Amino acid sequence: MKKNLFLGASLLMLACACNQTPTAVQEELNPVLTIEGGKIVGVTNQDSTVLIYKGIPYAAAPVGELRWKKPQPVTPWDSVKVADTFGDASFQFDKNPNDGEYGTEFYPENPTYSEDCLYLNVWTPKGAPGDTTKKLPVAMWIHGGGYNVGWGYEMTMDGEAWAKRDVILVTINYRLGMAGFMNHALLSAEDNGHSGNYGTYDQIAALTWIKNNIAQFGGDPENITVFGQSAGAGSVKNMISSPLSKGMVKQAIIQSGGGIGNRMMEQTQPQEQLDAPATKKLKDAGFDTLEKLRAASLKELIEALPFWTEPDAVRFGPHTDSVVLPEDFTTAVMNNHVADIPYMMGHCADDMPGMEAGELRFAEVRDSLSQHPTYLYLFNRPLPTDGRPSLKGSFHSSELWYMFGTLDRSWRPFTEGDHKLSNEMVDAWTNFCKYGNPNGAEAGKWAPSTKEAPFVYEFKVEE
Repeated sequence: MKKNLFLGASLLMLACACNQTPTAVQEELNPVLTIEGGKIVGVTNQDSTVLIYKGIPYAAAPVGELRWKKPQPVTPWDSVKVADTFGDASFQFDKNPNDGEYGTEFYPENPTYSEDCLYLNVWTPKGAPGDTTKKLPVAMWIHGGGYNVGWGYEMTMDGEAWAKRDVILVTINYRLGMAGFMNHALLSAEDNGHSGNYGTYDQIAALTWIKNNIAQFGGDPENITVFGQSAGAGSVKNMISSPLSKGMVKQAIIQSGGGIGNRMMEQTQPQEQLDAPATKKLKDAGFDTLEKLRAASLKELIEALPFWTEPDAVRFGPHTDSVVLPEDFTTAVMNNHVADIPYMMGHCADDMPGMEAGELRFAEVRDSLSQHPTYLYLFNRPLPTDGRPSLKGSFHSSELWYMFGTLDRSWRPFTEGDHKLSNEMVDAWTNFCKYGNPNGAEAGKWAPSTKEAPFVYEFKVEE
């Protein structure tokens, strides 16, 4: 499935272009890195300022007997892996690129989907790989999609603008939907009364991989910012409240995930209650043993369940348990059980309702419990349109084009003001990764939001 190319041909081509020996080119432009699993080299961006590593496995393929198991150590490889191809996205159904909504906006084509999806991608400045003294700040991106769709290299998502600002960006795939979050009595019986949350364990495994390996790419394992949007923001909330990721996150950015009182798709029912719907419906469809459940395709199993819009549909998403997520997010915040770190949090002007109140409340509570700041923002740029039926306004997810610096990939007629706004946002996000402050090393327009002085920074195009 994964492309496994030999290093020799790539280095020979580089050598011819530079009139150097392959060994010299290798050392100067693209050193061989040794990471968990084996040796690896990357590929350069168009202007040769950034090295990109696509499709690095961070855990074993969760297939066969590993379906619905916690992520296992990566399977080693022998030759030098050329990381030039993104890994498959988690199994999901195709998007319609002409739906006038999110398909039109973000999904002009669909990637390959597979259960073999535990891969991540790294963008780092040229000259950083192989230099373990470089200690650049690192950001781990968790994509959204309601815990059921999406992948870590959607067209909005790219690390080139970040790497050019000396921040290493890592994006991840994780198990989604039924593969990542199914609760089932038979699965609970084989794992000490617990099932589901496999996608959350994947995210923690990816964070652990970064902690253990990012120095090889020039990164600082003690300075990792975790950030995400929508369900990815809900996942960030899980990372900062889970005891299994304690001490690994230095800063966190929560985009369109709300604050106190409005966590994304939180499930807090007892395990037995969560297990019941899928257990009954799959048993009625003939999947009444673990052997049958693991032998069937995910497509067969999903088709045996009610469609997600139906009232009795089985919901797939994280839930509280006694291990990875001991309590709901609001309780964790109020009990001061979240990471004591700087936070940045915000949403879009035409986002899902009720976000701002929860964010202000989060900042107020953190102000009473911590010396670290919380910065709040509002993205208030109605996206320009060329007249086609599509999403309008500052809609949920619309900020992604800007804070990744990928406006040029969009069909929208962005203006000079939009590009200026995008640069401002990439600066703010990367400054926060470097300093725990979106202003950067010196004072600026942003102020922390406190109980006595609530503050929300507004991103907009200046007319």
